[in-house]
Amino acid sequence: MNLWQNPPSSPSLQDNLVHIWRTNLDLSEQLVTELATCLSKDEIARASKFRFLADKRRFIVARSILRHLLGDYLGISPENLVFNYGDRGKPQLKKCSMAHPLQFNISHSHEYVLYGFTTNHLIGVDIEYLRKMPDALKIARRFFSPREFQLIASLKDEHQEKVFLKLWTAKEAYLKAVGVGLSGSLASVDLDLDREEDFRLLAIKGNTIAVQDWSIYSCIPSNDYVGAVAIETQLTKQQISFWNWNRNL
Repeated sequence: MNLWQNPPSSPSLQDNLVHIWRTNLDLSEQLVTELATCLSKDEIARASKFRFLADKRRFIVARSILRHLLGDYLGISPENLVFNYGDRGKPQLKKCSMAHPLQFNISHSHEYVLYGFTTNHLIGVDIEYLRKMPDALKIARRFFSPREFQLIASLKDEHQEKVFLKLWTAKEAYLKAVGVGLSGSLASVDLDLDREEDFRLLAIKGNTIAVQDWSIYSCIPSNDYVGAVAIETQLTKQQISFWNWNRNL
């Protein structure tokens, strides 16, 4: 069965469930213009600072869809949402009408974007476009754990880059969940891969007990992409829904 499904007409977020959404950023100019009407002045100003038009367009689409998804969950018009930002730029809702605080995160790479939503628990998502990584082993030796480096080094060249990026997405998803992003240490999360190439969390900052407070899972957003979601609670993958976003929602 395809991992990614079309969502129900009115998706609701219950406790101990996670919703992951994906969309392709290659939308029509008309739709991009329509979506952008919900952006705030500071978001429009931020978009204007991008040097390249393609990067500006991706930011506008990704942030506009985030507003629409949040608005659907909260029953609020997308343009009325107000964000606060953490020290590292992680957005949070200034006000939330849900009984349990809505947590969310966003990541985009190349032409795809991932959104993660849950309640009560910290969440982080990351997506990476599979690309040539000639320095993968060099980076892994410097920033990954010795065991992770050995895992990557043991693989054939064509598989090294994929596994490197899979581990990278898991680490970055965790660092984004705790609000530090890449200013944090990639080595603080020690991982292994099972036979299905999903993650096994071994330790956090060297603490094997701390892994009981987290779940990290992989996903394939599309061909030539890898992704991951990290949640600050113990969940099974069956508690995570993977949905397509489209203009009709």
